[in-house]
Amino acid sequence: VAAEPEAWPPTGEEVTEQLDYQPARFFRRRIIRKKYVKRDEPHQAPIIAPLNTLQERSIAAPGLLAQIIVAKYCDHLPLYRQEQIYATRHAIQIPRQSMARWLGLAADWLRPSYESIHTGVMAGGYVQVDETPVEYLSPGNGQTKQGYLWACKRPGADVSFTWATSRAARCLDRIIPAEFTGTVQSDGYAAYPSFANRSEGRITLAACWAHARRKFHEATESTPQQAGWMLLQIQHLYRIEKELREKQAGARQRQAVRASESRMIIERLHKVITRIKLLRLHLPQSAMGRAIDYALTLWPQLSVYLEDGRIEIDNNPVERAIRPTAIGKKNWLFIGEAEAGQRSATLFTIIEACRSRGIDPQTYLREVLTRLPTLTNRQIKEVTPEAWSKAQQTDHQRKAA
Repeated sequence: VAAEPEAWPPTGEEVTEQLDYQPARFFRRRIIRKKYVKRDEPHQAPIIAPLNTLQERSIAAPGLLAQIIVAKYCDHLPLYRQEQIYATRHAIQIPRQSMARWLGLAADWLRPSYESIHTGVMAGGYVQVDETPVEYLSPGNGQTKQGYLWACKRPGADVSFTWATSRAARCLDRIIPAEFTGTVQSDGYAAYPSFANRSEGRITLAACWAHARRKFHEATESTPQQAGWMLLQIQHLYRIEKELREKQAGARQRQAVRASESRMIIERLHKVITRIKLLRLHLPQSAMGRAIDYALTLWPQLSVYLEDGRIEIDNNPVERAIRPTAIGKKNWLFIGEAEAGQRSATLFTIIEACRSRGIDPQTYLREVLTRLPTLTNRQIKEVTPEAWSKAQQTDHQRKAA
């Protein structure tokens, strides 16, 4: 063809597409601000435009801060691994101590957005709560101690995390606002009844059928017939909930269907469990004995979802929301000193708010950290993940129109 191009006229073309990748790169951003001195007042201090950055002497630009946050709290890369990656692949030396300091600053800057999310979670009168253990460094002892990330989730809305160095009931006084009135759904941990008893009737506790089902499942090996019957009844309850989800039923319809279908199953289950307990057919420490005691102790809370169509049958939404933190702590093992706990809680909350809306967290954080220095306190609500996502959708619709 090259030797005789006139003898080979083109008859078409074949296009091959490949998906390729170009690694991220570092670059230096220079901000040049001119200084001005009034001609007839040369002795006065020069005038210069304000430096709209989050920290005047920090070399970390918003894009780099966003990268470090996403790498740790979304991709679960510990800071020491990020330090190695930047040094070996990009020839950039960023000490992990510097990155830890930047994360602390970023968490402080994003604190108003975090508080807005937490307020929204608590605003509906119904919240699910769970807690997961996380190790933290104990200075002077040369060892780690166990703290907890408490997760609060309003089904269908955001999740917010709060750090505490204990699992005591008093932690809930700080997590759940004093003015909260409504339903708190949780597992059978004793801290929740202790907290609810001090609320003077403001708080109703709802329990989790998934935890009750788990107890009976553990008893299938020793008592397969009885445990199997219990599990079948609970399966019927979940079948009803599945059908309601498929129909996208609202709270009123869910309450009506539960009253007509689920209630009779729960009453039958309660009658059988109570009879087995009275007949003392199982030792208290046996698997079935523990499952029966767990269910009967929590029976009033297990029945709460029948009375309110907003309440879920189980605590699974908050458990799913807390799962990414469990993946993270397997990689970074501990979170640093106790003061770093709330920093992680703040950044996890922001990341999960982005993830639940399908937002690229790096794009969001880069833009928000760029805009924050110019925003007033009243404008902070405009850059929460929810508000930012709605603004992006509106912008796309306007451009498409």
